[in-house]
Amino acid sequence: MDSAFDFLLEQATERENNAVLALNKAQSELESYYQQVAQIERYRLDYCAQLVERGQAGLTASQYGHLNRFLTQLDETLTKQKQAEGHFKQQVQHCEEHWLEMRKQRKSYQWMLDKKQQQRQQLEAKREQKMMDEFATLLASRRSN
Repeated sequence: MDSAFDFLLEQATERENNAVLALNKAQSELESYYQQVAQIERYRLDYCAQLVERGQAGLTASQYGHLNRFLTQLDETLTKQKQAEGHFKQQVQHCEEHWLEMRKQRKSYQWMLDKKQQQRQQLEAKREQKMMDEFATLLASRRSN
């Protein structure tokens, strides 16, 4: 019976470890996403500064149109990136919920095994006490003879 619980505990521990790995991966992907958005925002700010600088030096309408289209593309990219944030956050939340469920499952198996161990120890202690009592009774009866 204990070997079945040991097996279940081992399987639950493995599922919990896998859930932790998935959670770490999802958190890492979210962090990478934030870094990517920040990088695009920095690039956009740098590009705007260059546009102002070049504009002060004088731009043709064609050059301005080209630079403005590129800036519009950067804005669209940022908008798309920011729309993806929900997906990454949802993935982290899902992984965290799954990990918590796997941890709960593992802890319940561990609790059952610990309880069984405690019951065995109590039973063994009672057996030892009974043997000691019988031995003491036997010694007492021999001394009185």
